[in-house]
Amino acid sequence: MSLSHPSSSPLRQRLRPLGWLAATYLVIGVITRIALLVMTGKGVSPNPLNYLYAFGVGAIADLVTFVYVAWPLVLFLWIVPTDRPRVRGLAGWLGWIAALLAGFGLCWGLLYLKWQASLHEVWPLAILAIYLLPLPALAYNRRSGRGYLYGLALAMLFGLMFVGASELVFWNEFGVRFNFIAVDYLVYTTEVIGNIRESYPIGTWLALLAVGAVLVLWLTRRRVWRRDEGSRFGARSMLALAWLVLSVLVTAGFSADMKDRTDNNYVNELAGNGIFQFFAAFRSSHLDYAKFYRTLPQDEAYARVRKLLKTPEATYLNDSPHDLTREIRHSGPEEHLNVVLISVESLSADYLGVFGNKQHLTPQLDALSRQSMFFENAYANGTRTVRGLEALSLSIPPTPGDSVIKMKGNENLFSLADIFNDRGYVSEFVYGGYGYFDNMNYFFSHNGYLAVDRKDYPKGAVIHHENVWGVSDEDLYTMALAQMDRIHAQGKPFFLHIMTTSNHRPYTFPAGRVDFPQGSRSGAVAYTDWAIGDFLKRAREKPYFKDTVFVITADHDAASAGKASIPINRYHIPLYIYSPAHIPPQKVERLTSQIDVPPTLLGLLHFSYRSRFFGYDVFQLEPGRERAFPATYEKLGYLRHGLLTALEPGRKMEQLVPDFATGDATPAHPVDQALVDEAIAYYQVAANLFKHGELARRPEDSTPVAPLPPTQAASGDMPTAAGTAGPPASASSAPAGH
Repeated sequence: MSLSHPSSSPLRQRLRPLGWLAATYLVIGVITRIALLVMTGKGVSPNPLNYLYAFGVGAIADLVTFVYVAWPLVLFLWIVPTDRPRVRGLAGWLGWIAALLAGFGLCWGLLYLKWQASLHEVWPLAILAIYLLPLPALAYNRRSGRGYLYGLALAMLFGLMFVGASELVFWNEFGVRFNFIAVDYLVYTTEVIGNIRESYPIGTWLALLAVGAVLVLWLTRRRVWRRDEGSRFGARSMLALAWLVLSVLVTAGFSADMKDRTDNNYVNELAGNGIFQFFAAFRSSHLDYAKFYRTLPQDEAYARVRKLLKTPEATYLNDSPHDLTREIRHSGPEEHLNVVLISVESLSADYLGVFGNKQHLTPQLDALSRQSMFFENAYANGTRTVRGLEALSLSIPPTPGDSVIKMKGNENLFSLADIFNDRGYVSEFVYGGYGYFDNMNYFFSHNGYLAVDRKDYPKGAVIHHENVWGVSDEDLYTMALAQMDRIHAQGKPFFLHIMTTSNHRPYTFPAGRVDFPQGSRSGAVAYTDWAIGDFLKRAREKPYFKDTVFVITADHDAASAGKASIPINRYHIPLYIYSPAHIPPQKVERLTSQIDVPPTLLGLLHFSYRSRFFGYDVFQLEPGRERAFPATYEKLGYLRHGLLTALEPGRKMEQLVPDFATGDATPAHPVDQALVDEAIAYYQVAANLFKHGELARRPEDSTPVAPLPPTQAASGDMPTAAGTAGPPASASSAPAGH
């Protein structure tokens, strides 16, 4: 047979499996997009241009990703000899093993030089070495080579189908392709795999995927292997080299955000590729603000932030341009009340009847809104629990990439607990699961809190229900009450930060508590509400209840997806401050950021203290200065005056007019450059302070601050009629105070 004929070229014969894999992968990509499009529903309008963009650009994204996906097969086709195994005998095996070890060492060395990668971070290279180990001992035309090829094809097919199914689950939860959340979850496989097993019939799904993969391979088996009539190792080496060059070009020429060219975030996400997005998010998990985002001259940025943070009750300690330390002075005496701060898992504002929900999910919280200081326009910092914890403990804008809670060098930061501890409080972080998840125990135990989690529950304690995330909320509150009893018995005030878990998939809870089904979000929300009501009922029987302030809010919303890249309605959270004996019920309409909770709480207690918080005491703030910081892991939002400014990697920026009811947004014309500069200054300074260790607590931060004399008390020291809400703001308009 002539080797010059294209159809019979030995190299073409050898490349036949590569063509099969490409066709299979593209079909899987189309099926996945169709399923995601159906799941999106009305999020994508039935416009042919939307479909053309999603599937056309999506096909390009799939082809780009295929360059990476195909590498295991490319290596097989390159290395495996045609008719006779290349490695035989002890000397051959020792030489091949030495070559693999040398290659492993070289790759690790290059990764260390570029990213200081440690051994535990490069262990996947060992999997590659194990995969390569038997290849030279095979022969492509023999049964060994053909069997290995079919096994590899089946494994890759099952893996790609599994990724597609995983994307459906991820989209159902977050409304996006794989992103930094997926990367984050890989670190905590116990909880994540456990959550999946408790939420879905994973065994059935895996069996169906395996059957499907076998069936597809059987139907297409003639496309997988064809006898190689004599391809040369040199020619195959040129193919491998060309594939390497193509991989380099793709890496240099394509980025995850190149698909983001429409105004509909769902369409942009559909046009992406989950695998490509995953690894792009992995590379951007540590984003240096100054390297990736717009900046101002450093002195200008600090000067802007010092001006923005100046409030009537605050005085800078010195004129140092880069020092944000302020003395916060309220009229005394301080009220050393107990404080219980509850950050409720995924408690979106739109679950509450007080915000218009008709499902009657939250009767306890709806009633509490009439008994509390209730903030109607509070907005979360992010879409992950760590973002809420970061905001509520440190009062800082979100950092790009990782949360400070998970970063190195996050010890001894200036925290809310430190201010309480200086006054003799016992501060604890109480969690119903295992606090190693998301680095919570480490962070809190190194920043002024005692960490109490699932392992600290007494043996024999009654646990009404638990799942992979932890014990049910009622059992968590029982533990918290025990901690409060113990500290009160010691004659000390307490500050407890409680983090709940029941309103998280798999949405399971003790039976008989609410008339909503197990395993449903509505059931989990209703149970969360019931547990809060039960907790407060039990707390009212305690001798310390009268002198306790309960702060109840959410860590983040239940959903983060929307047509806009930062759908503002997905950041709206409730905020209650409840203490019948000390704080009169009232509604507060002013825009409130999650980072405003610590200074506002301290203001209500009349604390005078040193601060480097970025948050405001909203009752000391002049009208019109309110702002919030809704962000994703890489898009940094700044909400003020009804405009949403978003800073993005690549020094990009967009300014939008958000719809507070739907989350949609339209471009702002003209751009308000002053707000852009404010956003840059806030994020730039916060990131720079953390990077250089200047968010740390200093010994002098404990210096007592004299309260204001009664005649000089700030007018907003305790909220009265000035802090009371008027008529409710329109849901589709900007929050009051804009």
